[in-house]
Amino acid sequence: MGRTRQAVLIILYALMTVKAFEMEIIPANRVVAQIGETLVLTCNSTGCASPSFSWRTQMDNPLGGTVNNHRTYSTLTMNPVSIVNSHHYLCTVFCGEKEKKEKSIKVELYSFPSDPVIEISPSIVAGEPVTVLCKIPDVYPSDRLEVLLKKGEHVLHEENFYADGSTNTETKTVKYSFNPMAEDIGKEITCVAKLPIANMDFEPKERVASQKLNANFGPQNTIITASPGSSPMEGDHLKLTCVTESNPPPQIVWRKHLADESIQHLVENNVLSIPHARSTDSGLYICEVINLVTNKTEKATVDIVVQGAPSIAELSIEPSTTVQEGQNVSIQCSAESNPPPKIILRRKSDRADMGSYSDRRILLLPSVTFLNSGDYECVAENKFGKSKSEITLNVEYGPKNTMISVIPANTVKEGETVTMKCTSSGNPAPVISWKKKKATGESEKISKDATLIVQNIKSQDLGLYECEAYNQFGKEEKVVKLLVQGRLEKTDQMIPLIIAFSCVTAVAVPVAAIWIYVSRKAKINGSYSLVKALRLKV
Repeated sequence: MGRTRQAVLIILYALMTVKAFEMEIIPANRVVAQIGETLVLTCNSTGCASPSFSWRTQMDNPLGGTVNNHRTYSTLTMNPVSIVNSHHYLCTVFCGEKEKKEKSIKVELYSFPSDPVIEISPSIVAGEPVTVLCKIPDVYPSDRLEVLLKKGEHVLHEENFYADGSTNTETKTVKYSFNPMAEDIGKEITCVAKLPIANMDFEPKERVASQKLNANFGPQNTIITASPGSSPMEGDHLKLTCVTESNPPPQIVWRKHLADESIQHLVENNVLSIPHARSTDSGLYICEVINLVTNKTEKATVDIVVQGAPSIAELSIEPSTTVQEGQNVSIQCSAESNPPPKIILRRKSDRADMGSYSDRRILLLPSVTFLNSGDYECVAENKFGKSKSEITLNVEYGPKNTMISVIPANTVKEGETVTMKCTSSGNPAPVISWKKKKATGESEKISKDATLIVQNIKSQDLGLYECEAYNQFGKEEKVVKLLVQGRLEKTDQMIPLIIAFSCVTAVAVPVAAIWIYVSRKAKINGSYSLVKALRLKV
């Protein structure tokens, strides 16, 4: 009995803690939204495990939005909000088949997105009548719009649109004309637009725009200021500023007067900035000021002279840096600087005699030879410094000064080795080859190297050897005669030598014997007479 009662109490407690089925709409009851923005309505449920949702308008009009259902809530998104969303919206939540709940929310709309726009036309010229237009863009509901036009603190005009029956956003315009007095120049015309809708909480409910009444004049008193001055140094930051008096602000155009009398358009700005001035930036600069309202134009000019050390603008060789011997050549140099530079154009050399030289901008070399090849330099100098530039002249020519050297000599003995070397100058470098004259008088090509080595010389190697130096501009030939001496190695050549040696030996032996005999006798007797000895022998 006790256990049964305890179980009943547990069940009753569990039933009491289960939440009842409820729902709500966020925001509740009423919402104010601006046309063109995004609005999200959320329908929440509690106390139901698997609710289902339904959205509709009170008059069954189209929803004008997108529904997204989730487990315990549903959303209706209007992006963007438009005039069709001005309704009562109902959300119905079903829990099972028997339980349902329903709530509604009213969507109220307005549109007041931006400040008024003031236009004063025609453009004001002192003493002429003026019309002021104040435009209020995309207003809703326009039948609540109130507009006030003021000049300074003085009210010029008031207007409302209470009788307007517009059902969508509209741009409303208020127009007012008057004759401004001289003292009105500089005063502000103000347009105040109000949208006072009772019981609608939104901000702002008042928007304001202002514009000054200005007389149009100018341009006049236009001048140019140059910083750091009209004669800057190379590398300076040069800034030219065009100053003028004009209303409305004018259009400003910078131009430069070029050496060929043409005009170069630079920028459309009141400041012309040259971060690193160079000599080429020297010239006459023109500031042109245009007032598009008064249709007047004024100009100012400044002459800029950029000072500095020279820079070589061009160093060239005509007709080309590579020419053929005999052509006429001119070397030209130009340099830029202020003050103008002195230019020297010369042949580079380590010798005291510099060779070709000119103190002008051009160096003429008529009928060049290979001796004119080499490096030429242009030197430009003024009081601020100097600069140099180099260029190379390459003169092409046929082979010259072809020579043959023979080591050890052009007369050698059989069995020896002879080296013949052929050298020649030319541009491009000549190709050298060797030929040998045959007994028939024809030439046979024997080598394509500059050095010809003949080893173990034989009698048949004697004769004329011809060196040929060749390039595309011509050829040159040199000849050397090689003579060969024979060696005495055969038997018939040795017989005369043997006979001569035998004769000399036959005489020399007796003479030597007599000399020995006389020497011994002299040692015994203290002296010796060869005559007496011969007599005794006889």
